Amino acid sequence: MSELANYESFNIEVKDHIAHVQFSRPEALNSMNKAFWLELPRCVQDIEANTDARVIVISSTGKHFSAGMDLGVFSDPKSVPMSGDPGRMAENLRRVVLQLQDTLSSLEKVRLPVLAAVHGGCIGGALDLVCAADSRYCTADAYFTIKETELGMTADVGTLQRLPKLMPEGVVRELAYTGRKFGAEEAQRLGFVNTVYENQEAMLEGVMAIAAQIAANSPLAVTGCKEMINFSRDHSVEDSLKYMATWQSGMFRPGDMMKSFQAKAQKQAPTYDALFPVKDLFDN
Repeated sequence: MSELANYESFNIEVKDHIAHVQFSRPEALNSMNKAFWLELPRCVQDIEANTDARVIVISSTGKHFSAGMDLGVFSDPKSVPMSGDPGRMAENLRRVVLQLQDTLSSLEKVRLPVLAAVHGGCIGGALDLVCAADSRYCTADAYFTIKETELGMTADVGTLQRLPKLMPEGVVRELAYTGRKFGAEEAQRLGFVNTVYENQEAMLEGVMAIAAQIAANSPLAVTGCKEMINFSRDHSVEDSLKYMATWQSGMFRPGDMMKSFQAKAQKQAPTYDALFPVKDLFDN
């Protein structure tokens, strides 16, 4: 297992096959600055390639989960020029938005399940982020908002594409058009969060217990579940069934199943081999 890199925006601890990623800028309300957008996909890839983690838990520090996009991201004229030919400015801005989208999509693309543990405010871009997680949990004081509408822009890095797959579309439209806050109770009632906890300590204890259950299962079976659920969300039932059959014909082997049967017979917990690490092409 290699040393993890140091990150300005996150603290990472890997223990018992669980990678705990905590936002580490509470003094700035964990706003998503330039470093955050660059570091998140690197952090996820680092965990996948260089640790034995089988699940990722994302939580935060301070008063709020995250205040969302740091407006400084768009104030750098080198990254987002605000003068010159309109067509060229538009092409550049489109490319920047696609890069920001890719940052959050890294949570979907990683083989490991990602569990988001939210307390306080989950605002704007932070809501885009948790929509890309596999499952969401929150404290009783948590609230969520599509803040961009109130600021005079359309949310552009994932909420409007993912949230209608997670909650009733009519409700999402209301939340998007108004920009109003929705709290923990409403989020759970609508199926956006799995569980509401009394406080952050109880939430982390509960989410870590769920992560431990995931980590105890065959990592090949778990990554197959994530791959299939993501594919099925975006394809027809027929296409998804065909993909499932193809996946199973190539990936299924009896080894892990035999280990689970043997462990149950011996009243022990099964031990599964790790997946091969994900590396850059030709990286030794």
